[in-house]
Amino acid sequence: MLNNPIQLPNYVKIVEVGPRDGLQNEKKPISAEDKITLVEKLSDAGISYIESGSFVSPKWVPQMATSTEVFNKVKRIEGVTYAALTPNMQGFEAAINVNAGEVAIFAAASESFSQKNINCSIEESLERFKPIMQAAKAKNIKVRGYVSCVLGCPYEGDIAPEKVAFVAEKLFDMGCYEISLGDTIGVGTPANVTKMLEAVSINVPTDSLAVHFHDTYGQALANIYSALLFGIKVVDSAIAGLGGCPYAKGASGNVATEDVVYLLNGLGINTNINFDKLLQAGWFISNKLEKTSVSKVSNAYLAQQN
Repeated sequence: MLNNPIQLPNYVKIVEVGPRDGLQNEKKPISAEDKITLVEKLSDAGISYIESGSFVSPKWVPQMATSTEVFNKVKRIEGVTYAALTPNMQGFEAAINVNAGEVAIFAAASESFSQKNINCSIEESLERFKPIMQAAKAKNIKVRGYVSCVLGCPYEGDIAPEKVAFVAEKLFDMGCYEISLGDTIGVGTPANVTKMLEAVSINVPTDSLAVHFHDTYGQALANIYSALLFGIKVVDSAIAGLGGCPYAKGASGNVATEDVVYLLNGLGINTNINFDKLLQAGWFISNKLEKTSVSKVSNAYLAQQN
């Protein structure tokens, strides 16, 4: 018997990013109606936080052009947060106009990625967010912050934990209530996840941190487990493992929500999610995309049914 039993959280909040981060780079157009059905299936499964769209230029992200319709028509459930990504004031105002429950902003821990992705330096990107933070505070809207490339960059390679800590602290001090730390290209391993979290948690409380892992190298679940041991209680994931960074060669997508919930169930950690309904949501969107789900758990359950 262990002298020091592993301390895991009793409850983990799942932040479902499939309808936004998962779908934004899909080449096959998905109708607003199908996106709405997906969001409603996810909320019906018990997911309490759903990133339902983003208000960015349709020229750059055509898949998100229907976000206004999605927010206006989705059947909302009390207690569920329907959040939107808002990279600028125009996006923030659009999100407010459709009664988004929360908004999210994003910065990178890599200078090169920041320049390639949003055409500005890290410092410039943080400056751009100040008006959003002021407006959100005035309207009593909570803001979530993302930091991308926290474990590696397609242009710079490894990223120093201190760089991640710097950006995370800036976003937290700016007023973001939670900072989601993203392994955008999916290169992390449990050891450097722990090192990164150690650096970030010096100035940002662990209770204000979330993790967002992509599964390019098959390490996402192991990395999540490492984060749970560190005390993280919020995990981002995408139904059916949708998504993936377009700049990362071989990127296989976000970690699948089905796989994360299966892991948490196996650890005795509560999520308040109905697993059968979650599987149904994954099969629904996979059929609409005419592709096989990336979720190993989903595929295993599907094989048992056939």
